[in-house]
Amino acid sequence: MQLKEPFSGLRLKTNIYVALVLNLALVMALYTLSRLGFYLFNTSFFESMTWPRMAHIMMGGLRFDLSATLYSNSLFILLMIVPITIRFNKIYQKIVWLVLLIVNAVAFAINTADFIYYRFTLRRTTVSVISQFKNEENLGRLSLQFLWDYWYAVLFWIFLLALLYFGSRRIGYMGPQLKSRIWFYGSGVMAMLLSIYLFVGGARGGFRSSTRPITLSNAAAYAETPNDINLVLNTPFALMRTAKANVIQKVNYFSSEEELDKVFSPLRKPTDTVAFKPSNVVILILESFSKEFVGAYNKDIDGGKYSGYTPFLDSLIGVSYAYQYSLANGRKSIDAMPSVICSIPSIEVPYVLSHFSGNKVNSLASLLNEKKYYTAFFHGAPNGSMGFDAFANLSGFDNYFGKTEYNNDNDFDGIWGIWDEPFLQYFANQMNTFKQPFYTTLFTVSSHHPYNLPEQYENKFKGGPKLVHRTIEYTDFALKRFFKKASSMPWFNNTLFVITADHASAEIAVQEYNSAWGYFSIPIFFFRPGENGGGLKQEIIQQVDIMPTVLGYLHFNEPYVAYGRDIFNDKRKPFAFNYLNNMYQFFQGDYLLQFDGSKSLSLFQFKTDRYLKNNLINELPDTVMQMSNSLKAFIQQYNNRMVDNNLTPEGSQLTKALHK
Repeated sequence: MQLKEPFSGLRLKTNIYVALVLNLALVMALYTLSRLGFYLFNTSFFESMTWPRMAHIMMGGLRFDLSATLYSNSLFILLMIVPITIRFNKIYQKIVWLVLLIVNAVAFAINTADFIYYRFTLRRTTVSVISQFKNEENLGRLSLQFLWDYWYAVLFWIFLLALLYFGSRRIGYMGPQLKSRIWFYGSGVMAMLLSIYLFVGGARGGFRSSTRPITLSNAAAYAETPNDINLVLNTPFALMRTAKANVIQKVNYFSSEEELDKVFSPLRKPTDTVAFKPSNVVILILESFSKEFVGAYNKDIDGGKYSGYTPFLDSLIGVSYAYQYSLANGRKSIDAMPSVICSIPSIEVPYVLSHFSGNKVNSLASLLNEKKYYTAFFHGAPNGSMGFDAFANLSGFDNYFGKTEYNNDNDFDGIWGIWDEPFLQYFANQMNTFKQPFYTTLFTVSSHHPYNLPEQYENKFKGGPKLVHRTIEYTDFALKRFFKKASSMPWFNNTLFVITADHASAEIAVQEYNSAWGYFSIPIFFFRPGENGGGLKQEIIQQVDIMPTVLGYLHFNEPYVAYGRDIFNDKRKPFAFNYLNNMYQFFQGDYLLQFDGSKSLSLFQFKTDRYLKNNLINELPDTVMQMSNSLKAFIQQYNNRMVDNNLTPEGSQLTKALHK
């Protein structure tokens, strides 16, 4: 078979797949050079930069550069790997080369523009910039003025383009000297499939089944400060990863800050005069643990015969501070992390996937670090799974303990992580080495689809009508063994335990929970050894209440921002918030209000009308008015503070000053 030679003028001729890799590596190298440029143009925003810190940022940035390179050059890659002979035609090669140049010229133009625009936004540009400037009538003139005023950034872009132009021209490829068409097409198809596999893994940021496609929040794993996140990222990646995400926008239900704050403010200014109590704090977040599974919450199900699948947790709830109407703020594991640790719920889009995931926040870890606590996060999954290590780093935890630190694959379930029983034992043993006071959070993994059990327990836990039930029994057993071990350790009696779930399970057997409130019903309770909390109280509690409640229990006396309430000390009426099917849900008293952002659509007495059949929207106008007013204040405080990067007391003070 005769194949045409490549076009002339190229000095390095190699195999087509090697040429593909070399071209992509060249683009990656230019992204690294751009990162240095971004830093040099904005050094004042990255104070006290050190070589080790920069090296960590540069290494982490490669992950995001690879994803951006693969996504933006997907057409170039396809044209290079499709197994047809025309790939070796001179004109075809020139077209492919022009695709490479044009696509990356645009990508680097966008990236370089952020060298300047970052000074005004202090974050990488996302697709929200489109809505921000869509009504500008003189956008063309503004763009020309930008190019004129910041000519030195334009020169940097031209420099990058020149390197791409001359570098890519030196990379050529030769046609294979093959006589067998069967071998040519067969090997070409195999190479294409391998290339697609590698493309997917590189673009997603990993090949593991537990790895979500990397997003903006994953950059926190390589950042010492929130600002560093913007160095780790590149702008094409930020644009592509937010292209399909809903954009949080400011709202103005209330015309003044004073009027808004009277209804709801997340800024907490404790007035506690009692001395700070340095108790240890341990938060256990249980994977997919619906309240449906816990017998203590469901004594009226099946005529009182329903026992659930958590005998140990049932006994613990009996002596804990527990609440009948306990609700998650989201439906995903990644919703739970900011809700529990930072008292930040998710609205419309998970906070960690939003354009604002790099905002400066306060968290239990960062606030207790100020009180000389040691802080650590535990998750038995492979390090990097779900981006938890990145979020833990952003939240201020001193250390992260994952599958890597556990260092014993004999206890790996083969999919999600280390089985709960051994990992909880490891958790207890590690805490026994920590200097008190300490704050730790552990996230379990075993009650996750496909709901497998360790081989030795296959016949021990029988479960119920759903497969998840036996893994719930297993994790409950693992918790019992954990508390038995922990109770013998010197730190146990000086510890406040918080037990909750990340979200409710998708496996529903009790049909009362197949509802707009049931989808968010999870356990949330507080246990302190030696204290009898009195069991279930008929109150509402939500995940974002955990942080302020813990701080209140410890008599923390510094300002902080939290969207929940201290359930022990806050005199405001209990409430809960979540978002479902493009509707805001607000729980208060006996009622659930559903609101679409403009008007209230339904009101249910959810405690008695469990299937939400009777809409009271027209029957209780005063209740609707009061609840919708509270909800609007909550939404405005969330959206506006998120957009303004105003999620700390310092940001609140700045906002007040700007509005004066």
